[in-house]
Amino acid sequence: MSQLPIDTVLPSLLAQLGASSQLILKAPPGAGKSTRLPLVLLQQGGIAGRIIMLEPRRLAARNIASYLAAQLGESVGQTVGLRVRGETKVSASTRLEIVTEGVMTRMLQQDPELNGIELLIFDEFHERSIHADTALALALEVQEALRDDLKLLVMSATLDQEALIALLPAAAYLESEGRCYPVEHRYQPVREQYQLIETTAQAVSRLLASEPGSILVFLPGAGEIRQLAEQLSERVGPEVLVCPLFGQLSSAAQQQAITPAPAGKRKVVIATNIAETSLTIEGIRMVIDCGLERVAQWDPKTGISRLELARIARSSAEQRAGRAGRLEPGICLRLYSEEMLNRQPATPQPEILRADLTALALELAQWGCLEASELRWLDEPPAPALAQSRRLLQDLGALTSRHQLTEVGQQVQRLGTDPRHGAMLLLAREKGRAAQMTAALLVALLEEPPRGINNPDLHFQLSLLESGKLPRAKAYLQRARQHFHKIVPADSGAAKSTSLHVSAAWVAPLMAAGYPDRIALSRGRDGRYQLANGQGAMLSPDEPLADAAMLVVADIVKTRQGDSRIFTAIAADPVQLQAELPHLFTEREWLDWDDKKGRLTAEQHLCCGQLVLKRTVMAEPDPARASEALLNAIVRKGLKVLPWDARAESLLVRARCAADWLPELALPAMDEVSLLAEAEQWLLPFMTGMTRLKMIEKLDLVAALEARLGWEKTKALNEALPTHYQVPTGSRYPIRYQVGQQPALAVRMQEMFGEQASPVIAYGKVALVLELLSPAQRPLQITQDLAAFWQGSYRDVQKEMKGRYPKHVWPDDPANHAPTRKTKKYM
Repeated sequence: MSQLPIDTVLPSLLAQLGASSQLILKAPPGAGKSTRLPLVLLQQGGIAGRIIMLEPRRLAARNIASYLAAQLGESVGQTVGLRVRGETKVSASTRLEIVTEGVMTRMLQQDPELNGIELLIFDEFHERSIHADTALALALEVQEALRDDLKLLVMSATLDQEALIALLPAAAYLESEGRCYPVEHRYQPVREQYQLIETTAQAVSRLLASEPGSILVFLPGAGEIRQLAEQLSERVGPEVLVCPLFGQLSSAAQQQAITPAPAGKRKVVIATNIAETSLTIEGIRMVIDCGLERVAQWDPKTGISRLELARIARSSAEQRAGRAGRLEPGICLRLYSEEMLNRQPATPQPEILRADLTALALELAQWGCLEASELRWLDEPPAPALAQSRRLLQDLGALTSRHQLTEVGQQVQRLGTDPRHGAMLLLAREKGRAAQMTAALLVALLEEPPRGINNPDLHFQLSLLESGKLPRAKAYLQRARQHFHKIVPADSGAAKSTSLHVSAAWVAPLMAAGYPDRIALSRGRDGRYQLANGQGAMLSPDEPLADAAMLVVADIVKTRQGDSRIFTAIAADPVQLQAELPHLFTEREWLDWDDKKGRLTAEQHLCCGQLVLKRTVMAEPDPARASEALLNAIVRKGLKVLPWDARAESLLVRARCAADWLPELALPAMDEVSLLAEAEQWLLPFMTGMTRLKMIEKLDLVAALEARLGWEKTKALNEALPTHYQVPTGSRYPIRYQVGQQPALAVRMQEMFGEQASPVIAYGKVALVLELLSPAQRPLQITQDLAAFWQGSYRDVQKEMKGRYPKHVWPDDPANHAPTRKTKKYM
């Protein structure tokens, strides 16, 4: 191998690794940290036990394992092994394993002492995958409690080294220079988003015509990649290969993008951010960067992800540009302005802060963590997202209310799948061969949903898979057989079967077992549905599935237009679901107030989550339960029907402001959705004896809101965000609060004399906006910086007011003058 930049720090690195159990290595792409260092550690590092290296992406893991094995003249599975989802190549002679997904986490869970393992390497840690963050948190506890001889090496191209050093204060730190030729940066902003593909195609054509070498184009997703590939196929000649590169492609297509172009040909590789750091793409000397990426933001309130088109961080832009300078001087054309780049954050948001945490919640339960804070994190998992994930796990029967694993949860963990998919496989295990085969195929499909298929019906997608017509069908079928063998006893005849078939009748019940919150009931119009978790969802009205009375939804994305869009679903029969999954259905009595009839009504409801599947009118309801019916009417009509007076409104608005300004108070949610959803807990106790809607006017709303907050937090709120402020003269004036705005105080200017600075509330965090009034109570000045006003524009106010209000005091030094409510005559 030729000299690589990492070689210059290898002696220090080996010495530090021998002396310290923790090491942080910063090395840019191309330095050799993934391709040179692991072999050096095997041969010279004095590491007697096995080495496990975590890669955040499967494509990168496979390529690194293949490259390292080839350097030793071996095949993967000998000295260098590989473990990724659905593929394991290791042997008794394996000393270095390249792993990905949750493989390292499962190793830690199954054997916390990590017998035989001496070194864990976290490669490309700057990508901050949720798997890497979780594995590092668990590994730190293992190192502290069980294995003080275990070594941890964290490697990254760009990182927040201060935060990482704070997490690993005992770690040695090394930095390697990269090897990068000069890169010329050019900027060509795209005017409108819809012009992105056309602008990019034109840029590719111009560079191919004016510059030698191959081009790497960064686009946000597979859809844009396909569009650009289609356009370029009509513009470039046969000497240029157009090579898409994204996770859903076959291995052969991915390898074509990565390997050098054949002699006499050039390549245009069109990739997502998969090509930023983890992969080396041969022959690239030009990069076109659109500056965008598609990011999934999990919403714990809805349990649904929102797919956002976001601008990349500065570190990502730097890594993308660096691809042009690996082999020789290169060019990076950025389809955005330099000013736009400078406004972006330095590093991307870690996945753990924006992802669905259901699998993490299950991992924590298996580890024995009742709270995430018991472990050391670079970024602690957000409490709301973790709470929502735990509620789902309870619905799946995997977790107790005390965040401990149930027997079902333990079985799901042993299956090594996503919790939703594990619940599906467990149901199939009980229901026989047809259900088992269907579940195996279904889970394989759901793990990596195929893209580019316009039909959202799972029956259609499964039929393509079963017939071998689905792209990458061979890989899907291989994964399905692995799932099948997990749930079928090894000694059964079924376990030996290699041909799997779908039973159409089992698809919907299996889906409902894993997605109980996404059972959807038609609203009777235009493909609109309501999910069991209360959220709205929609299909395109011209889809055949849009006529189904009930669906079970797999793939759904939150949109900015309101309802979430359904991408994959299956039609369901409620009678069949209730027969196979009776625990998902409940019967409950519903009382409501009929405004037109002026009396109580009662119905028996058959419910699935928040869906009402059947209503049966009951006999005359019990008058003693009238307040429950009134509460339901309030929830239906909204908070506006409650008797809001100034005190109640003030308390509510101040609590909502405190949520923004003082999150450390940890007040209960006071938004309308939360208040209505939990009205039975905080409002119903104050409605005792109320039998008619008119009686709500007597409700003590302040007491009810204070009860929701609790005595201690109400006291803290009143101290931090008081209703009134006492000015220097002793007068008390109301503070005007409004959500999303600074609090304001209207006061006569003379009463603020002597105040050196603007008054503050919220323990000094929030300054009041002062509306300084004339003696006639008319605004003279609005300021949030009183000191600056006294020293500046007060002079202009003084000149004008002295003539208009000569009986009042207008001192030359108001900051040091005695405040007053009186005219000169009475001072």
